[in-house]
Amino acid sequence: MTRFSGWNRYPVVDQPLHAARDRRDVLSFSTAGTGRVARGNGRSYGDAAIGVSETLSTLKLDRMKSFDAASGLLTAEAGVLLADIIATFLPRGFFPRVVPGTRFITLGGAIASDVHGKNHHHDGAFGNHVQDLLIVTPCGELVRASRSENAELFRATIGGQGLTGTIIEATLRLMPVETGWIRQRTIAASDLGEAMRTLEENDGATYSVAWIDCLARGAHLGRSLVFLGEHAKVEELEGGAPDKRFPKVAPPLLGVPFDFPSLALNKLSVRLFNEFYYRWGARRVGGPFQVDIDPYFFPLDGISNWNRIYGHRGFVQHQCVIPTERAASVLAEMLERITHWGSASFLAVLKKFGAASDGLLSFPQPGYTLALDFPMRPGLLEFLEELDKCVMEAGGRLYLAKDARQSQATFEAGYAQTVGVFRSLRQALDPVSHVKSRLAERLGL
Repeated sequence: MTRFSGWNRYPVVDQPLHAARDRRDVLSFSTAGTGRVARGNGRSYGDAAIGVSETLSTLKLDRMKSFDAASGLLTAEAGVLLADIIATFLPRGFFPRVVPGTRFITLGGAIASDVHGKNHHHDGAFGNHVQDLLIVTPCGELVRASRSENAELFRATIGGQGLTGTIIEATLRLMPVETGWIRQRTIAASDLGEAMRTLEENDGATYSVAWIDCLARGAHLGRSLVFLGEHAKVEELEGGAPDKRFPKVAPPLLGVPFDFPSLALNKLSVRLFNEFYYRWGARRVGGPFQVDIDPYFFPLDGISNWNRIYGHRGFVQHQCVIPTERAASVLAEMLERITHWGSASFLAVLKKFGAASDGLLSFPQPGYTLALDFPMRPGLLEFLEELDKCVMEAGGRLYLAKDARQSQATFEAGYAQTVGVFRSLRQALDPVSHVKSRLAERLGL
């Protein structure tokens, strides 16, 4: 037995954790029992990568198999980390077209979660740039799927949380970049409305995201720092030295060696941090300045085991998307509730989404997404149900890769247009539930 959890450390389970060394191990695992699911690097926030009975690690499926510089097409096994793709190809002038907030996720996990980044309003989610997949279905069949071959399976696997089978390898398209630097511009917004207007007015920026002070109240409710970014060209580099075009991605410089006390993250400590962070960010408002790719896209990767900050009980993330026409009022109501709640979200991030993604259960849809982290404590789950109600009434949904506790009713309301199709496909692929995660069991998938 192995004790493990998602990155948020809730829930924690004890169950067999197997390791796949090659595709033969995946084939044998897939049909040897029921209630099983594949797992990458364990960076999802919940129970999506935890089987009902057993779990299979794909981390040893870590080979990059081919790359075509002319097209930017990379074929790699599902256990390859995004960090390894960046370390290998950024010095050669290529970068993933979509990256989430951490580089320590596997390729298979990025596809199964259809992760999104700061450029969704321009470039969509990760699955938009995947060309084809090699999948072991729940019945042990090795199938290739793309938008033109087994298209229904392909669409269900993108964002499908591993429930259509185990991804063995994938081909995705990288984009050419001239440097490993980002030209960042910071804009301070005094309240939520100004933050949303700033994101709208800067819709032409390739990357945009807002950090929100979720404890600010009154006239400053939702005050934010908006970060815009563009890939720097060679002629824009400060100093312009050719040997500085691609700075090395550094390993984490800091680490959290122990679990923080449960009271460490309280309203006072978070309020002090937010005040400092807002004032520090506001001092950088103005013309663009140069930062390397790592801190711009992956700021928390610089601290290993940062999830220990939330204590041994872990934390729960709540990430929703609200349709554009309701976003301002609903997000304001949610922030009002949070400011009065007896705890505080240490991290609060707002982004603008573009068009809906391809996958049947992919999270993004047009509107605004708000991501919040809450330390686990008594009463939290009931409070999050209040936020769920706000989301449901607005026609929004929650992100499955960040979910550890939403109800089946909340899920079905958010994914009403596609969940029936997904369930039918699941039933046809896997009538005896060879593949079933705890998330699938909880949500009736």
